[in-house]
Amino acid sequence: MKDFLPVSKADMVRRGWDYYDILFISADAYVDHPSFGAAILTRLLESEGYHVAVLAQPDFHTPDAVRAMGRPRLCVMISGGVADSMVNHYTAAKKPRSRDVYSPGGLKGLRPDRCVIVYSALVRKAFGDIPIVIGGTEASLRRFAHYDYHSDSVKRSVLFDSGADIISFGMGEKSIVEIADTLAQGGTVRDLYRLRGVCYAAQTPPGNAVLLPSFEECKSDKRAYALAAKLQYEEADSVRGAALAQRHGDMFLVQNAMSPPLTQSEMDRVYALPYRREYHPMYESMGGVPALEEVKFSITSSRGCFGSCAFCALTFHQGRIVQSRSHASILQEAKELTYMSDFKGYIHDVGGPTANFRFPACKKQLKEGACKDRQCLYPSLCPNATVSHTDYLELLRKLRALPGVKKVFIRSGIRYDYLLADKDDTFFRELCRHHISGQLKVAPEHVSDSVLYYMGKPSRKVYDRFAKKFYDINEQEGKRQYLVPYLMSAHPGSTILDAIELAVYLREHNMRPEQVQDFYPTPGTLATADFYTETDVRSGKRIYVAKTPHEKALQRALLQSGAPHNYTLVKEALLSAGRADLIGYGPHCLIKPERSKGYGKDFGRKGAGSKNQNRTSGRSGANGKGNNTRRNNSGR
Repeated sequence: MKDFLPVSKADMVRRGWDYYDILFISADAYVDHPSFGAAILTRLLESEGYHVAVLAQPDFHTPDAVRAMGRPRLCVMISGGVADSMVNHYTAAKKPRSRDVYSPGGLKGLRPDRCVIVYSALVRKAFGDIPIVIGGTEASLRRFAHYDYHSDSVKRSVLFDSGADIISFGMGEKSIVEIADTLAQGGTVRDLYRLRGVCYAAQTPPGNAVLLPSFEECKSDKRAYALAAKLQYEEADSVRGAALAQRHGDMFLVQNAMSPPLTQSEMDRVYALPYRREYHPMYESMGGVPALEEVKFSITSSRGCFGSCAFCALTFHQGRIVQSRSHASILQEAKELTYMSDFKGYIHDVGGPTANFRFPACKKQLKEGACKDRQCLYPSLCPNATVSHTDYLELLRKLRALPGVKKVFIRSGIRYDYLLADKDDTFFRELCRHHISGQLKVAPEHVSDSVLYYMGKPSRKVYDRFAKKFYDINEQEGKRQYLVPYLMSAHPGSTILDAIELAVYLREHNMRPEQVQDFYPTPGTLATADFYTETDVRSGKRIYVAKTPHEKALQRALLQSGAPHNYTLVKEALLSAGRADLIGYGPHCLIKPERSKGYGKDFGRKGAGSKNQNRTSGRSGANGKGNNTRRNNSGR
C-alpha cells in the first residue's frame, strides 16, 4: 500500500521530486479515506500521473504557510472540506460548536470562517496569478448568489468573493482531471471555460445559457431570489440541464452543464485507489481525527439521491441520478477491511445518501435525465419508477458470507416509502434479521402533512404504515428492535399548530426526544430559499416561517414538552394557539396547569409510560409503544 501524499518539502525530497504539479489545500485534516472527498480527488490525480501535495488546514494568517512547499507547476486546488465552514463552526442557533470533528483532536479554530475565500486570498498573495480552482461542499453550494444565514443577507457567488478562477462544482472527479490535463497541455484558464462541471466569470454569457435574475435583483427582491432558486434546481441535471448565467455587476457567473455521473466502471476505479484508510500520522499525538471513527469501517456503495428532500443539498451537489459500484468492487473493499489489524468483524455501513437506492429511479433517466416538472417519490411514487431491493439484498448476503465478517450494519438513510413500495418483503425481513444493531434510524422529520409537503416528504400515514410493519416483522422474528426517528422543528411552513400536532403525536406514542434538530438554513437547498423568501419556491405561495429565536424556541420546546425547563415555553405556545385544552391532568394533555415536583418524569400526565421503561429504549410509530428518540450524525 502506498504512502500518504506529500505534506511537506521533506516528503517531496524523499520521493525524489524536484517539482510538483498541484497544491491541494483542504480545510479538513488530511484523512486518506474514500469517505473524504479530498482523499478521492488527490488519489485520482495521482493515478493520472500528477505530482500532488496536500496542505491540510494551513495557518490562515500568513501566506508563508502556502509557500512552504514552493510554487506548484500547474495550479492550486482548494476544498472547503466535507461541510460548509459556517455550518461546521456554528449551530442552527448561531452559537459556536464545541468541537470540530474534522480537525485533529476535535480542536476548534484550525480553519477560518468562509475558508474558501480566506485560502484563495492567501494563495493570491503567495503565488500571484496562478490558476486557482475551488471546490468541495462550500464552493459548490455557494456558486450562485445565495442567502447566507449567518449574516442574514444575500451574498455574491463565492467565485467573485474568493477571487478564484474556476469552481469545480458537484462531484468533481471528471472536471478536476480535465482541468489538470488542460493546464498540463499548455492551456490557459480561459481554456477551462469549455469544460462541464465548472463555473467561471465572463463579461457576456454564452448564447445557450438560461439567464437567472441577477445578484442585485436577488438581493433586493425576494421574488427574484425565489425564481433564481427554482431555475437552478430545475436545471440541476447532467443529461438535460442547461448552462446557467447570473449577472453580478458588470460580470456574469456562468455555470456549464453538470458533469455526467460516473459509470459503474469509473466509480469502481475511484474506490479501488490505494487509500491508507487512516488519518495522517502527524495527528497521532493530538488524538487523531474524530470524524474517521464513524466511517473507517464503512463502505460507500452508491451516490446521488432521487429522494429530493427540500432541506437537503444532495440534488444540487450530487444530482438525482443514482450511481452505484459493482458487487466485485464492494466485496474487494470489504475483504481489505478484514485484513486491517483493528477490524473487529463489523462493517458499520454499506450505503450512500440513501442506502436502499442502488440504481436510477427509472430506465429513462440515463437517456433523458431526471424529470424537470415532477419528483420520483413525492407526492407519491412515480408510476415509471423501478422498485426493487434484489440487487442490494444480494450484495448484503455476499458481504455477510465473507470470512472475518461478523455483522454488516446499515446506518445511512433508509427511504421507508420506497421500501414499502416493494411488494417483496424479503429485504425488509433480512434488514430486521441481520442489519440492525437494535435501532433503525429513519427520517419522518415531522407528522403534519402540511409541513411534510414543504419538506418533500411522504405523508404521516406512510410512516405509520412503515412503523407498524417494522414492529410486526420484528415480533415475527423474535427481536426487540426499535425505530429512532429524526425530527425537525421550525422547518419553513411549520406553524405553531403544526408543532403542537407533532407534540401530541409524540405524547400519544410515548416518544421522548432527547435531542431535537432545528431547521438549519444551509446554502444550496430549496428549503433555505423558502426560509429567506417566506415563499414556497415551487408554487410561489406565501408561507409562515419561524425566524426569530423565540418563534423557533416555542416549536422546539413543544417537541420536548415533558422537559421541566420547557414548561413556560410550552404553556405560552399552547395558549397563543388557543389550545388550552392540552393543559390539564387528562391523558390527552401535554402539561399540567402548573409546575409540580414530579413534572417532566411522566410527560406531565398520569399513566404515561411504564415504570420499568428506561431512557434508551422503547418503541415508536403506529403501535404507540413508545420510544426514546435520539440523534447522531448519520445521514437521512
